[in-house]
Amino acid sequence: MPSILQRLQQATKTMSRRKILLLVLGCSTVSLLIHQGAQLSWYPKLFPLSCPPLRESPPRPKHMTVAFLKTHKTAGTTVQNILFRFAERHNLTVALPHPSCEHQFCYPRNFSAHFVHPATRPPHVLASHLRFDRAELERLMPPGTVYVTILREPAAMFESLFSYYNQYCPAFRRVPNASLEAFLRTPEAYYRAGEHFAMFAHNTLAYDLGGDNERSPRDDAAYLAGLIRQVEEVFSLVMIAEYFDESLVLLRRLLAWDLDDVLYAKLNARAASSRLAAIPEALARAARTWNALDASLYDHFNATFWRRVAHAGRACVEREARELREARQRLLRRCFGDDPVLRPAAQIRTKQLQPWQPSRKVDIMGYDLPGGGAGPATEACLKLAMPEVQYSNYLLRKQKRRGGARARPEPVLDNPPPRPIRAIPRSPQGS
Repeated sequence: MPSILQRLQQATKTMSRRKILLLVLGCSTVSLLIHQGAQLSWYPKLFPLSCPPLRESPPRPKHMTVAFLKTHKTAGTTVQNILFRFAERHNLTVALPHPSCEHQFCYPRNFSAHFVHPATRPPHVLASHLRFDRAELERLMPPGTVYVTILREPAAMFESLFSYYNQYCPAFRRVPNASLEAFLRTPEAYYRAGEHFAMFAHNTLAYDLGGDNERSPRDDAAYLAGLIRQVEEVFSLVMIAEYFDESLVLLRRLLAWDLDDVLYAKLNARAASSRLAAIPEALARAARTWNALDASLYDHFNATFWRRVAHAGRACVEREARELREARQRLLRRCFGDDPVLRPAAQIRTKQLQPWQPSRKVDIMGYDLPGGGAGPATEACLKLAMPEVQYSNYLLRKQKRRGGARARPEPVLDNPPPRPIRAIPRSPQGS
């Protein structure tokens, strides 16, 4: 009888290098760990029979053109990192902002294709912050692009916005003692529609989606219905941040990706000291009332999300989500040690992994690589935890080098936007 090694060697002759081999030998299962370029795969691409595969015959190839509307404070940076890494593995072009826009597409202005760096056009993938403009995105992205976005429960999202942008949004700066409770008690006392970064203080989801964040669903139900219809016409999937792993299962099925294509490390997370452990019920109600348009959008698309889960098979989606979490933990331990924990920026030695800090009052956490790592595995782990600014800069440099014709001079934008929010320098540790 041939040995296990001989059977593995024989089987691999008929498989592509990008496949994970799963051999069933009697009652035991042997998984083969392989390296795919800069990607490490720890997840077998065969799913339990209780989770039926996608029903295409023949199976669809992986979808390669994706536009992700990265909304604010919704776990969008983690989704962006997933898309950046997928694009790199498949040598896809990622649309990146013009230098005048820094790492966002000149937000909060309406998106324009002119905001895209010429070295990153025509793109396959788009995943940086922008204010949605359907015509401009369709002008930029190729036909057949899949559009996806993500929403978050509005009270939790607003608490995060208030903390993160407290030093930049004038409405938040006016509040005594930076009190979220004080703001939500009388928001009209602090909020001024139309001033710089006002959108962070009122119906931010609606604004990011290209809507009018000053409209109220109570006063104008027709406007809400129209905005929902516009979103549904464009976006093939609206993910829900509170059900992040289930969202990724639906995403990978929509795009015919493998589950290991959506493995992730949590990025841009605040330290416990920078957020409320729990939002009191009265405060949550006040936040939803003030952001009533966002609340209505969230409630609608949360219900839509669970209908999609039911259609895919809830038990199947939950099983894939559980397996995704288990594979993710294995990946994090492999990359960041047996006890992978998020660390304050001051404790991260790897400069490429130090997250951007919005202010001295907010600590954004990140991962660090264990000392002594080198080679393709370390590179894959580095990308897994690389913050948005560093990864965007890296991809821009890489794509500039890749295209000789793209090295032409960058156009000068007419009426450049106000400079986006920049990092505030860190005080010396202990000061």
